[in-house]
Amino acid sequence: MCRTEQVPEPGEEQDVAATDAMFTSLLEDSAEELYEQAPCGYLSTLMDGTIAKINATLLGWLGLDRSRVVGRMRFADLLTVGGKLYHETHYAPLLQMKGEVSGIALDIKAAAGRMPVLVTSRVKTSEDGEPLLIRTTVFDARDRRAYETELLRGRRAAEESRRQAEADRERLQEALAVLQQSLLPAELPMIPGLDAASHYHTASPDLLGGDFYDLFPLGAGRWAFFLGDVCGKGPQAAAVTSLTRYTLRAAALHEADPVTVLTTLNTVLHERYSSGDTRYCTAIFGVLEQGDDAVSVHLASGGHPSALIQRADGSADYLPTPGGMLIGVLPQVQFTAARTQLSPGDTLLLYTDGLTEARTGPGRELYGEDALRAFTAAQPPAGPKALITALTGLLAGFGDGLDDDTALLALRLVP
Repeated sequence: MCRTEQVPEPGEEQDVAATDAMFTSLLEDSAEELYEQAPCGYLSTLMDGTIAKINATLLGWLGLDRSRVVGRMRFADLLTVGGKLYHETHYAPLLQMKGEVSGIALDIKAAAGRMPVLVTSRVKTSEDGEPLLIRTTVFDARDRRAYETELLRGRRAAEESRRQAEADRERLQEALAVLQQSLLPAELPMIPGLDAASHYHTASPDLLGGDFYDLFPLGAGRWAFFLGDVCGKGPQAAAVTSLTRYTLRAAALHEADPVTVLTTLNTVLHERYSSGDTRYCTAIFGVLEQGDDAVSVHLASGGHPSALIQRADGSADYLPTPGGMLIGVLPQVQFTAARTQLSPGDTLLLYTDGLTEARTGPGRELYGEDALRAFTAAQPPAGPKALITALTGLLAGFGDGLDDDTALLALRLVP
């Protein structure tokens, strides 16, 4: 079998050569056009920064003729004052040390004013490693800068809103603290022969609590005291607390029998809140009467935890008041009264259930009355102030396990 070779027709070789030359010319023209009309700026500079070549895109941004730039200006001359300073102190030294710097944000002096750009430069070296020139690409960063500006403005607005919210919250907390203090005695009165101490723990500075207490004279060596807890929190609870305190004080001055006083309070609360938003409270009300060697205590409880007595010998036990009903729920109620005597050195402790219902341990068990009695018995019988101080430390130790307000009131006959 023989193979037939294709022999070019006359003139075909000249046509192929002409086609190759045409494509080469087109590619060269396309490369030059791509350089000049690229979507980013290109320039080449000598090692001292003198511009040797620059594309039309960057010239258009600058609003300059090529003849004014090439061989006459340095790259740093295209930058704003701040950009030039950064170029001389950071950009140029870093480029000289590393041979390449990428994505640096600068501002150039464009025809329309300051123009944000991102600049990347690379040093071209000879085969011997000698630096020859610097090739730099300049990207338009106006959209990015606008986005960053808006983002920064949004962050600033959010920060300002946060600061304003914090300031508003501080003002609210200050107002609530003042209002809370107005619902409690500014200080306990001085009673000859009797020590007294109190403490109020606020579970949340953002909410008004409903715990209350008071101690005031009835005359002729007799003193009235009470401590209680209104259901709920906030302004509504504060209104009930205020009504409760003034009702108890007014009723005690008229008839100081503890059961009668609590019955009067029940009538007032039930008539005021029997329709619509039902409000009620728990309370202990009592009367102290000083004798020669002891103080007699006559008290009654309406649904409130029993009072605790720390005796001078170091023992501690409750003064039971079982069966007392919540105050304000029903029109007719029964309250439990109890009597005892405080000998010199004995301390009577009243508290709200925020103390005994605190959560403790990994299982978040209730602290409970037994634990409170044991804690009180473990304290030296040094009087109300020492006992309240110890209980304040106990409350602080509960941490986030203490989620309710707590009021404490302690009374003792001076030895």
